[in-house]
Amino acid sequence: MENQDKLKLGAALLLVAAGVAGFYLLPADQNALRVAAVVAGVLLAAAVIWFSAPGRQFVDYARDSVKEAEKVVWPTKKETWQITGVVFLFAFVLALFMWLVDSGLTWLFYDVLLKRG
Repeated sequence: MENQDKLKLGAALLLVAAGVAGFYLLPADQNALRVAAVVAGVLLAAAVIWFSAPGRQFVDYARDSVKEAEKVVWPTKKETWQITGVVFLFAFVLALFMWLVDSGLTWLFYDVLLKRG
């Protein structure tokens, strides 16, 4: 990363810090102005980052991510219900199996081997 980009990122951090400081320095009854100070600090920081190399790389990455997200094929409502039903059925069968194993081992150890039943 170039020194110029480091300076831009540092300036962006200072702008965010200035917005947060403005929030706490303004009177408590001026909520709208306090929030505006934070929002202004964040927006100015975003504008500074926009013109740095990491900022441009992030924008390119975000654009590529949106393109990839558009390629996703979402399941239909029917498919969603079917998959949900399969998951619940599997969970029920697994719970039943675990209960049977637990009951069988309890019977084996306590009733047969230790004769405490």
